[in-house]
Amino acid sequence: MEPLKEILESTGFFAGVPEWGMIAIASLSFGLSVFGGLALAALIFVWMERKVAGYIQSRYGPMYVGGFHGVLQTIADAIKLLNKEDIWPSDADKFLWRIAPIMVFLGAFLSFVVLPFGPNWIGAQLEVGLLYVFATSSLVVMGVIAAGWGSNNKWSLYGAMRGAAQVISYEIPLGLAVLPVVIAAGSLNLSTIVESQAGWFWNWNILGGLPVVGAIGCLIYLISSLAEVNRTPFDLPETESELVSGFHTEYTGMKFAFFFLGEYADMFVVSAIGVTTFLGGWYVGIPAIDAWAPAPLVFILKSVALVFVQIWLRWTLPRLRVDQLMHVCWKVLIPATLILLMVYGLVYTMVNG
Repeated sequence: MEPLKEILESTGFFAGVPEWGMIAIASLSFGLSVFGGLALAALIFVWMERKVAGYIQSRYGPMYVGGFHGVLQTIADAIKLLNKEDIWPSDADKFLWRIAPIMVFLGAFLSFVVLPFGPNWIGAQLEVGLLYVFATSSLVVMGVIAAGWGSNNKWSLYGAMRGAAQVISYEIPLGLAVLPVVIAAGSLNLSTIVESQAGWFWNWNILGGLPVVGAIGCLIYLISSLAEVNRTPFDLPETESELVSGFHTEYTGMKFAFFFLGEYADMFVVSAIGVTTFLGGWYVGIPAIDAWAPAPLVFILKSVALVFVQIWLRWTLPRLRVDQLMHVCWKVLIPATLILLMVYGLVYTMVNG
């Protein structure tokens, strides 16, 4: 929060405010900025998903509402959604049912504290930043279970149990895939990991930074991240053809909107971590351009590109069965990441003594 705190102090409006007060104001400003950015990003991602789906399936997608290619269609849908009546099942656990959407959203929201948008564009420089991101994701699991159990609906409960098993399982290869990056950078600090990839693009971990190991690790990370955010082909917690709508079947209005917002926030977070660990972070990869290119814009564009890949895959691949999903995790990805980590560890030890 230090850069934001310094900016606020430089305005002169907060003269005489004690240190703790400035920290509180900076934290509140950061939180509101992230929330506003997430709301705008969700609108853009939903519109983008509809247009990509329309193109892949040879149909138009939104065309008329709001002028050019239905740019205001998502805003119209959001207004309609927020005006819906907030109802709940008569036998639901009211506390769990109400808190679940907030927990799902907070799991992604808290991760933005450590995302390195640029050298001076980061909420908090945590030395365990990568570990912090993986820890906050556990809130999503608890929110999903609370939604399924609190709804007192068998379809919701089935979806919640699937979601919990899936996310907990795929956290293992997700974490193991980035360990070679941590070893190479010598730190869990996300800014340090990005700075270790400075210079030309062949220094990025997916290319020359970690030859072969980086490319395989990035592929495993991207596959596991799809399962972490419940995207096709790993959307089993929300299978409409089997479970109505999974763990959020009983939700309407604002509460359903929080689930929706949390999903797209999660998509951006896992994409941002992939950019940070494997794709050079805020660097373009050409020093002459890096000297003047706005770091936050570069970081956001790279992350949005990975979000586009997730959207593209949703409308391209068929859904896996539950047994296939678990097979891929426990019998393919986890052994692959363990072998990858062992090989890199041996090579690193021999090279660096």
